[in-house]
Amino acid sequence: MKTFTTHTAEETIELGKKIGNLLKKGDVIAMQGTLAAGKTTITKGIAEALEVKDTITSPTFCLISEYEGKMPLYHMDVYRLEGGEDFVNLGTDDMIYGEGVSIIEWSEKIMDELPKKTIILKLEPQEDGSRIITIENWPHGEIA
Repeated sequence: MKTFTTHTAEETIELGKKIGNLLKKGDVIAMQGTLAAGKTTITKGIAEALEVKDTITSPTFCLISEYEGKMPLYHMDVYRLEGGEDFVNLGTDDMIYGEGVSIIEWSEKIMDELPKKTIILKLEPQEDGSRIITIENWPHGEIA
């Protein structure tokens, strides 16, 4: 388990870039955290590292946003889903087991449907505005 603290949105994006630079095709990141915890903010940094040119926004209403970069980025938000069956019915297998990186916000609802190798990224906002970001199941070496 790796733990980081960021104090600004810019630091959260920078951490996302460091993570993104180490990701490989087929990686799945299960994001967990409350509303406004920074899930989309850290995704912006990951996308930048993957050379995505589009603006990253929260996929709350469209459920899945697909971005092109040096590999596809699938940004999913399962907040509005009832559970794992709804997630599977979206046809997400091609994304999760495909040639890109999948980032799933509100993943707590569907963890049983995700691969064992899924990277878990927990974001916890603090009273002082900082965020504690914990990464579990990280397979790619040191995040510098």
